[in-house]
Amino acid sequence: MMCSCCASSFGRLRSRCPRPRGLINLIVTKGMLLAGLVLRNVPYVTDAVYVDAAWSAALRSVALSIILARAGLGLDPSALRRLKAVCLRVAVGPCVVEACVVAVVSHFLLALPWAWGFLLGFVLAAVSPAVVVPSMLLLQKEGYGTEKGIPTLLMAAGSFDDILAITGFSTCLGVTFSTGSTWMSVLKGLLEVAGGVLGGILVGVFLCFFPGADQEDVVATRSFLLLAFSIFAVFFTQVVGASGAGGLCTLVLAFLAALGWRADKMGVAAILGRCWDVFQPLLFGLIGAEIVITTLSLSTVGLGVAVIAIGLVVRLATTFAVVHGAGFVLKEKFFIAIAWLPKATVQAAIGSTALDTARDVGDETLVKFGLDVLTLAVLAILITAPIGALGIGLAGPRLLSRQVKVPEPVDGSPADRSEDPAIFESRL
Repeated sequence: MMCSCCASSFGRLRSRCPRPRGLINLIVTKGMLLAGLVLRNVPYVTDAVYVDAAWSAALRSVALSIILARAGLGLDPSALRRLKAVCLRVAVGPCVVEACVVAVVSHFLLALPWAWGFLLGFVLAAVSPAVVVPSMLLLQKEGYGTEKGIPTLLMAAGSFDDILAITGFSTCLGVTFSTGSTWMSVLKGLLEVAGGVLGGILVGVFLCFFPGADQEDVVATRSFLLLAFSIFAVFFTQVVGASGAGGLCTLVLAFLAALGWRADKMGVAAILGRCWDVFQPLLFGLIGAEIVITTLSLSTVGLGVAVIAIGLVVRLATTFAVVHGAGFVLKEKFFIAIAWLPKATVQAAIGSTALDTARDVGDETLVKFGLDVLTLAVLAILITAPIGALGIGLAGPRLLSRQVKVPEPVDGSPADRSEDPAIFESRL
């Protein structure tokens, strides 16, 4: 038996120890990525297990829609309203700066033409929602950073970051292969953003009122409808050639639906969490299966690593700078910069697009440039996904303050706050 003083001290010490669940989850995630890598690159295993490219892309799209729907449900309206300006800066600043830096560095180190350099820059500049969103949801559930809305900030900004990167990539691809006017490509990107927001608002408002709260199995019905509309938005925008709008539409409709489902929001989020448990190994395993080691050019790997490293350093500095003046302390700024490192989903989705287009054209020079882009996309996944994921898992509990609910006393007497951890406790 411990005295009340010792018990209080033990509870305070325990509350300051970071929980290992996030780290374990991230280690398992990396195992999934490596499993997919083995399936694609070990000769006997590759012959025994065939992964159809179309099914792989479809399953990754379903998993992406689930991630974005969970992100929309997890957004905090008050924090988003308070951080809307810094959210825009975090979404735009690091992405654009990194893309420009990578374009310049790759032009001089890899001898890529300027158009191909910017195309590569936007491929590498996108952050991975497959890594960031689950990590932020876990930190938010544990209460880390919720006082200042840091998980909400990063989940919301991540979707805009990907849209900006995909729009920039599509524009550069059009310029590189002369598939249309540059101004028309830019206009198309802006229309995708507007269309995604408008579609998300319409569907989100509809879900707020249907089905009604008095119906049977309302939580299951709302979960099914949210998943159905989210998956439809991602696939439909891909079919019509506006893939940048699908992610934003899903994020907006889930956010608005959650505003109308205040009583059932947690139940819907729990069901989507179970769906994510099913699709998480598929997503990361299939991303790993997209990486073919034989396509890596040894002559460009070293210079490619240098290009990626320079881009990451600039991205860290830019992210740290754009959150200045937003009310974050030094440790929180460091965490936001670290959380903005991982890359996987977008790079796996569009990394080979330029190579496929170059092969259709039949120009060997363009094929070489396309192989260089794919090589750096693969390297970015292998380098940044583990570093970023582990960085978030290890740094979150140490750099973010934790919001702890003080339990009500059993005997009805006022709670002795001197014996409880601080409500907002800074992590060392």
